[in-house]
Order: sequence, then C-alpha cells, then structure tokens
Amino acid sequence: MMQIRLGGHIPWAQINDYLELVLDLDLAPEIAIKGPELDTLDEELLDQVAQSLAVAQVRPTVHAPFFDLNPGALDPLIRQVTYQRLSQALAVAARLNAHLMVIHPGFDKWRYPNLDQLWLALAKEFFPPLLEQAAACDCRLAIENIYEETPDTLVQLLEAIDSQWFGHCFDAGHWHLFGKQPMADWLDVISSRLFHLHLHDNHGRADEHLPVGDGTIDFTPLQLKLHKLTALPSMTLEAHSEEHLKRSLHQVKKLLL
Repeated sequence: MMQIRLGGHIPWAQINDYLELVLDLDLAPEIAIKGPELDTLDEELLDQVAQSLAVAQVRPTVHAPFFDLNPGALDPLIRQVTYQRLSQALAVAARLNAHLMVIHPGFDKWRYPNLDQLWLALAKEFFPPLLEQAAACDCRLAIENIYEETPDTLVQLLEAIDSQWFGHCFDAGHWHLFGKQPMADWLDVISSRLFHLHLHDNHGRADEHLPVGDGTIDFTPLQLKLHKLTALPSMTLEAHSEEHLKRSLHQVKKLLL
C-alpha cells in the first residue's frame, strides 16, 4: 500500500468547526484563507491552531488568497497587492509550520489573448523574492492549474525559475473542466515537480467539488502515475461538507491505494 499524506480542506472562517474533525480522521488540514481575513486575523486563534497542529504532529497546507490577485498581472499595482497578500499568507503558513502553500496563477487565455509570454515574463520576476521567504520558513510553493487547457504555461514558469521550493499542484476537478490534454499526458509533463494534489470530482460542467467517485472523472491515470513515483505528493480532499469529506476519503482509499 502506498504511504500518502492525505489532507482535508478547511476555510479559515470555519477552522473552529472542522479542525478537530479533520485531525480525528487522521488528515492534515489545508487551511484556505481569504485576503481580507489577513487584515483581521485573530492572533490568539492562530496560536491555538498552531498548538493543536503541533500536538497532533501535523504540518498543514495553506491555500493562499486568490480572488482578484495575479502574479503576472499587467498592471504593476495588481502585482504589488498580489505580492502583499501572498507574503502575508506565507507568514501565516510559517506560524502554522505549514509544509506547503498553494497559489493560483491568475492566468487564462481569454483575459490575456496572445499575451501568455508577457504574463510569463512578469510572473518570472514576481516569484523569486517570495520563494526566498518560502525557503526561510521551510514551506514550498505549489502553483495550481485553474483555467489552463494544457500545463505548458505553468511548466514554462517553473522551468524558468528552477527552484526546489516551487512546484505544481494538480487539481483533478479543474483539469476535468478546462483541460484539453489527457490526464496521463498532463501528469507525465509535471511529474518531476509535482508537489501536491487537489482531489475532488465533477461532471465536467461546473466546479461541483463532489467526493471522488461521485462525478465522471476517471482517476485511473492518476492511480497508475502515483504507483510509479518514488516521491509521492501530498494530497488534499477538497470536500465542502463533513459528509462529502468522509465519502471522498472512503473512495480515495479504494481508488488510489
């Protein structure tokens, strides 16, 4: 049986409701925090969560803010705000002793028609200082596929920066919605820098965040790839209710282990 690090998604606003549940299920929390929450953070609660994680001997994942943010934005003020938010989130990740922080790229071909190389050039300049901060707190960064039809743009970004602290987060649900490349081929391209997985399901029409196995995604290529890897990525079950989390956990153990 493969030994994998499974996690459960928790919005920061619901940390008191779900942290104990996720830990009781022997999962590592992936704590998702929104930009405005960073400005009103309850420092005492943050310390309490950090203590609970330390007692459980769990290093969580943090999901950085993403609404309105873009590391390769053409407007320098948007890049400035994006850096501020991601740096703030990384400081929170450090206090929680997180091993990884997930970041959205903010790129899609419709808002950036024929501008992918310009976006890439700006993103290449954006990340190195943030990666210095990440290395200082022993927290790797993983950039997640969202609207990408192929992994090419994200692969070019990671190859250009070429840091051991910077890798891929493969989101199976987003791939099913937007990907135009077979899952096996996508995974082959990113496998050398695959740090993390987001596991959830849908029917190819909306980002439903269903339990694994409740939609139409064929996870067989992922199962085969995981069995070939020498270093397995961490994985988060992106379920949005207790019932879905438990069902997804049950299904993942059958499908991937």
